[in-house]
Amino acid sequence: MAEAQTKVRLREYETVFLLKPDVTDDAVDKLKERVRGVVSREGGKVIKFINWGKKKTSFAVAKQPRAIYVEALYLGQKNLVTELERNLRNIDEITKFLTTKVAEEIDPESRPVEPDEKRAGDVEEAPRPERSERRDDFAGGADAEDVAPGVEE
Repeated sequence: MAEAQTKVRLREYETVFLLKPDVTDDAVDKLKERVRGVVSREGGKVIKFINWGKKKTSFAVAKQPRAIYVEALYLGQKNLVTELERNLRNIDEITKFLTTKVAEEIDPESRPVEPDEKRAGDVEEAPRPERSERRDDFAGGADAEDVAPGVEE
C-alpha cells in the first residue's frame, strides 16, 4: 500500500548570493539560518551551504570590488524559489543573487543533509602605489647597472 502512494519529488536548486564585504561571520550565519527557515517553511530541504569567502568580483557590485560569496543547495517546489528570492531582495547585506535549477524529480530521501563548508577567500592584493610615487621610483634615476647595454645616458 505504501508503494501505491505517490512519492514526493522535488527540484534541486542552487542559489548563489553575494554579501557586502564588511559583513561579519556571525551575520553570515544569521543569514544562512534565515534562508534555511524560508526553505523549510515552504516545504523544502536545505542540503548544504558553502561559504566561498571574500572574492574579487569581475565588476563593482554596489560600488564594492569584492564580495562574500555564499552558495545554497536545496530541494523544493517552484514557488519556493519565488519566496526565497523575495526574501533575499529585502536583506540589505545581500547585493546580488542568482538561482539555477540543478535537477528535477529528486527524491528528498535520496539527498542527505551535508555539513556546511567554509572556504578561504582570495588573498586581498596590496593597494597600488599612487601615480606620483610610481613616477618618482621610475624617474629616481637608474644606476649604471640598470641601463640597457648600448644606451647612453
